[in-house]
Amino acid sequence: MFSWNAIKSHFGEMRGYVAFSTILLLAGIVVGGTNVQLEAFMESQIKGLEQLVEMAESSNNPTLFMFGLIFLNNAIKSVLVMYLGVVLGIVPILFLLINGMVLGYLFTKLADQGANVLAIFVKGILPHGIIEIPAIIVACAYGIRFGMLSLRGAGLLVKRKPGFGAEYERFAARTVPVMILLVAALLVAAIIESTFTAWLMQDIQRSM
Repeated sequence: MFSWNAIKSHFGEMRGYVAFSTILLLAGIVVGGTNVQLEAFMESQIKGLEQLVEMAESSNNPTLFMFGLIFLNNAIKSVLVMYLGVVLGIVPILFLLINGMVLGYLFTKLADQGANVLAIFVKGILPHGIIEIPAIIVACAYGIRFGMLSLRGAGLLVKRKPGFGAEYERFAARTVPVMILLVAALLVAAIIESTFTAWLMQDIQRSM
């Protein structure tokens, strides 16, 4: 169950959930970028991120502080969305939509201010995002799968059909190596974001 071939095979079984999670994130980006009614909510989310950046900049070692902050934030949230998805998949669905909305709103706002959005994306998102975003999508996909299993289990419980517990246990066991891989990937992403991405963004920040 913990072999590399078993993990790859299980990833194959999760393709539909990964695709659905990707669609949810993209939908959130579109909604956040096109609905001015959500401005107050989006601004509150961005303000929270800005406060964290200010904390990092005022620390004795901003790079190390930012690394720890990014890694712990992403790793903890990814584990939570994976396992809290057991409640009908609500948490991972909301997580994808809200994060997508923040991205969509932020890029729309930057474009309105005349910023070079493509440069910001290439230098500020892509270097670490190519690892971080898929990892978060996969974590949410497993959370949604947990939710679907819970929904199915409730139906079987009502019908008094046995055997669901074993299926649920097998899936839960399969998430363990996946969770370890995701945390490792997020560790790499946090290193890149707190060093290389931060370095690339210096020129853009000076020009804004």
